[in-house]
This record gives sequence, structure tokens and C-alpha cells, in this order.
Amino acid sequence: MSSPLRDAIAARVGHGEFPGVVVLVARGDDVTVHTVGVTRFGGDVPMRRDTPFRIASMTKPVMAAAALRLAEDDHIDLEEPVAKLLPELAGQRVLRRPGGPLGDTVEPARPVTVEDLLTFTLGFGFVLDGDTINPPYPIVEAWRELGLALAEPDPRTPHGPDEWVRRFGSLPLIHQPGESWMYNAGTFILGALLARADDRPLAEVLHDRVFAPLGMTQTGFWLPFDRAAELPAYYMTDPGTGVLGERTDTGPEVWSRPPAFPSGSGGLVSTADDFLAFARMLLEGGVHGGTRLLSAQSVASMTRNHLTPAQIESGGFLLGGSGWGYGMAVTVADDEVSKAGRYGWAGGYGTSWFNDPNEGLISIVLSQVTDLLWNGALTEFNRLAYRDPDPGEGAR
Repeated sequence: MSSPLRDAIAARVGHGEFPGVVVLVARGDDVTVHTVGVTRFGGDVPMRRDTPFRIASMTKPVMAAAALRLAEDDHIDLEEPVAKLLPELAGQRVLRRPGGPLGDTVEPARPVTVEDLLTFTLGFGFVLDGDTINPPYPIVEAWRELGLALAEPDPRTPHGPDEWVRRFGSLPLIHQPGESWMYNAGTFILGALLARADDRPLAEVLHDRVFAPLGMTQTGFWLPFDRAAELPAYYMTDPGTGVLGERTDTGPEVWSRPPAFPSGSGGLVSTADDFLAFARMLLEGGVHGGTRLLSAQSVASMTRNHLTPAQIESGGFLLGGSGWGYGMAVTVADDEVSKAGRYGWAGGYGTSWFNDPNEGLISIVLSQVTDLLWNGALTEFNRLAYRDPDPGEGAR
């Protein structure tokens, strides 16, 4: 059945921007799923409702939910210093200036807290210099030499959590805790912290605290090989040539075994319906199937902005003027998609999700083409989600 949203997806697939896309829109019990195209250019395997996707940074809000479940069970305290559970980080100092030598440091004004990891205000992460991400500053070169894989998801870090934390602890922070919003590093550290707090691997923490209670049976850090083989091919436009091409460093073999370091920043695979269960739990204030998984207060903390205007500005084009809750963006002003209050986040492999509590709306967009995030498609699909009440393929 045709709809403006489905027509827009089909047009972009027809123009060769994507081999295929899955979009899910939900209002209450009404769920519409549009499956358009195939899983790779030139292929004949159709996109399906249950196709698995690398969801990259959509992992971050899942991590936040797990952290809050542990906090509610008194396994962690959001206000306590991170070094209480990760003593390897106790001696970190702070660079006098982001681009300065690693030895030119000052004392931290205060300890990094667990909440700083959730709000990305710990003082470490992506370095922005205008439109440039991670220029060749000494601190950037140092984390790359240590194999921490703090920016590009592939190749993955070869280090297990304990060794990763030890290496990270040898670096100074880039800014004072609480000074700036800096992307990505917080949920790497959070993953190691949650595993320590619950005294078991992060995969088990997420399974027991989030996935199993929500029935997310297709979500995890790896998949059985036959299922991993169903992951769509991954594409991105080469900024040097302007040509859209396949990236082969994140193939099924990578996703068919447990990683050495399960990345809380971007390591999960999932499906449209699995992520819908997570999104719906948040939209319903922490309740799933009549069972409360998170307190209403925890969900409110996750989904409200915690940043000052100066911190939002420090996020540059990565935040684009949005605020930040725990593990996700929160719009603080009306924009071309909706009124303020929409929350969610995107994944660098070409996925996105938002909830709009004002409208009772959930939108999940799943591709494996990074260009989704900058070619205008995501804004178009998100805007049209508000006009998509008609049943589509796979509606229930």
C-alpha cells in the first residue's frame, strides 16, 4: 500500500542511494513497517522485517537503560567517581589545551562520575576542530597508537576490557570533567564499568537487564554465523572520490563471534521489532507488557536534556543544536521534523531511531548506508513518519 513515506523510500532506493531500507513507524499498538529493496546492490535478497542490522551508536541508549537498572538495584551510584569501580582511571590528569603535548597537564577540578559517562561530559571523546573530527593532535595519535578504537568502529580494538581500561587510564583527559560534551568515549568506559559493577561480562549484563525482559532475542554483540550472513552489505561514499562503495571490513565473519571488547558505544546488532520493544518501553515510562523495568524517574532522566547551552555548543555539528540526555540526543527547540522534546539517536552504519512523546510516535530507520545521515534521506523519512498512519507492508 502506498504512502508518502513508502514512496519516498522507494524513490531513493530507485535512484541508487540505498540497495534497501526498512522503516518502522508505531503509534500505540498500530505498527507500520516498510521493507523496500534488497540487502546489497545487485543482489536479490529482499529486505525483510526481521533483517538484522548493525545499529552502531543506537547501542548508546541501550547502555544507558542498563546503567539505570543497575543504579536502581544499588549496584552503581550515578554520582560516585568512576575510579571507584575502575581504579585504573584514578590518576588521570587533564591536558592544559586539547592540542598540546601529553605531558602538559593540570589536576582535574573534580572526579569523573558515572553520570558524566552517560552525559558525555567526562572530558574525553571526539575532538572537533571546525568541521574536522579528530585532527592529528598528540592525544588523538596516542589513543590510536594504543589501539583503543575510540572513533572508527573498524577495525575493532583487540584488547579485552581490563587491558583497554588500563591503556585508557594512561592518557590524560582532554577537558575538565563537566566542561564540554565530547562524543563516544563515555559509553566505551561505561561498558567496562557495568561489567565490573555486575561482576560478569557486559553481554550478560545487557541480556539479563535489557534484552531478556524486553524479548529482544535478535539483539547482541554477535550472531550465529547463519544469521550474521543475513546482515546487509555496508556502504559509504568515499569523501575523496564521491563514489558510493562497499566497505568489506565489517562482514559476517566479524559479527559471528564474540568481540574481545564488547563496545557499549556501537557494538550491537538488532532488528526493527527488537528495537521497537526497547523504544516502546521508554515511551511507556519504563513499563513493558505490564511489568515495570525502569522507574518513571529513571526514564525521565534518560530522556531530558542535561546540557548547558555552552555544552551544547561544544558538540558542534555532532549535536546540531540538540541537547543530550543519557546516551541519546534530546531536541531542545522546534525543528523541521517536530516540536522540541523528540529523543533518540542514530548509528554510523546508517540507522536511526526517535521517540516523540508529544505525539506518541516511534520511528526506526534501518539501512546499512552511512550516507543516510547526511544525504537528506533521514530528515525526509523522519518528517514523513508523522504523516504515515496508513497500514503498510507488514503492518499489524
